[in-house]
Amino acid sequence: MSTTENPTEHGPEGSEKQNGFENPGLPYHRPRRADVDPKADKKAERQVAALFGVSIIGTIVAIGSYMALDMTDEIDSIRFVNMAIGLGIFLAMIGIGLGAIHWAKTLMRDHEMVEERHALRSSDEGREGAIQNLKDGVEDSGLGGVKRRPVLVGSMLTALLAAPLALLWPQIGNMGADWNISNFGHTMWRKGMRLTRDPDGTPIKASDVTIGSAFHVIPEGLNELEHHKIEEKAKAVVLLLRLDPRDLNLQPGREDWSFDGIIAFSKICTHVGCPVALYEQQTHHLLCPCHQSTFDVANGAKVVFGPAKRPLPQLPIAVDDEGYIVAQSDFHEPIGPSYWTRLHDTSDGLHADDDTEGSSH
Repeated sequence: MSTTENPTEHGPEGSEKQNGFENPGLPYHRPRRADVDPKADKKAERQVAALFGVSIIGTIVAIGSYMALDMTDEIDSIRFVNMAIGLGIFLAMIGIGLGAIHWAKTLMRDHEMVEERHALRSSDEGREGAIQNLKDGVEDSGLGGVKRRPVLVGSMLTALLAAPLALLWPQIGNMGADWNISNFGHTMWRKGMRLTRDPDGTPIKASDVTIGSAFHVIPEGLNELEHHKIEEKAKAVVLLLRLDPRDLNLQPGREDWSFDGIIAFSKICTHVGCPVALYEQQTHHLLCPCHQSTFDVANGAKVVFGPAKRPLPQLPIAVDDEGYIVAQSDFHEPIGPSYWTRLHDTSDGLHADDDTEGSSH
């Protein structure tokens, strides 16, 4: 509590007053066990070091789980690996937090401090006192001075340096899994492959698709894949729609890519890869729910609003002898965010960046 000397006002037994209020003074200070008992001090130090050790172990668990556990396409496997990594990250962070709190509450200074009120600019003596307080704090904390605590400092620094790896290692590892950008120019779609409903895999007939309807589509055989099912689905998902043929403005060179108003586009937004799944029947617009990129289905899924820089890739389709909708080929351009096309492979005929109207440079 701050006080200013006022010699004209005194309370009972000579206590000073400020503005008519008696100075209550400071309450009794009860010392901590670590302040008076060296054994308690050492015990608290070991506890703090142990908490930092928990953080280090958590980092090891997170990195070890990412490297050692095999994540398959099964939901249970994905859940288990993510839970193990998450548990490691939790221990890495909570260990540092609890260690810092326990250090401050048991080992750092516990003195009552009084600061007298003064002008905004401290006096030279006050500034020197503030610097001395900081030095005393460093001394009391054990970070420096005579009373150094090398075990605590070492464990804290190790935990602080290691903890970020629990978050960064899985992210960097996933980023570096495959730098073959041309993979984004190829999906499961092949000539004659039927379009099937997502998720049950039921083939779709042209007669099933009425004007104004929209179907979420996956390639035939996707559900039977034993490996990389999720990755293949993430690239190959398609939205199938039917418009009145009079409203459909077919793009040059794509006159035979649709059938009687039935048209198919990739569901993967060309901004950052979110699923484009909101269809406005009256305007023929597809809306991305993430950043509101809007694509005009009636005009080649060109961008009419939002941050996306190129149209949704179109899947060429036809109808087989049994009336089922099939793909004529794979997509003719890379699917997904435009930045994947910056490193593109033109040896297979993909020229996504040659479209100056749609590509992002």
